[in-house]
Amino acid sequence: MEKERKRLMGLDFGSKTVGVAVSDPLFLAAEPVEIIRREQANKLRRTYARIEELVVRYDVGTIVIGKPLMPSGDEGERVRLTEEFAEAVQRRTGLPVIMEDERLTTVEADEIMDEAGVPRKEHKKYVDMIAAQLILQSYMNRETYEH
Repeated sequence: MEKERKRLMGLDFGSKTVGVAVSDPLFLAAEPVEIIRREQANKLRRTYARIEELVVRYDVGTIVIGKPLMPSGDEGERVRLTEEFAEAVQRRTGLPVIMEDERLTTVEADEIMDEAGVPRKEHKKYVDMIAAQLILQSYMNRETYEH
């Protein structure tokens, strides 16, 4: 009997939100799940707890987190904060965490919502979740994912 493969989770870490996406059961597409919101940038306890819940719910085996490089490819303060977040997620979940270049995902997410007819004033509600989906899909498209 073949061992069931564990799904991938994509995270888009922002100053007050974390967009979440997971791979579909066949590992063909990334699906948006939710946006975890917090009142303060440094208050992450509930965020980590929610990620742990979603890891269990979706039977996740690997987490892919967007690395917010500058357009030039340089690393700034956001990369440092995201790497700290990634290390904490890895410690809390015990799962491998992969950093994926996320340049232009927010721009692409806005374009997708425009094409879908989502009013501009509504974009902020969904952009992080769509960005997480794009980060995960980018990783899935590039990697031949074998568990």
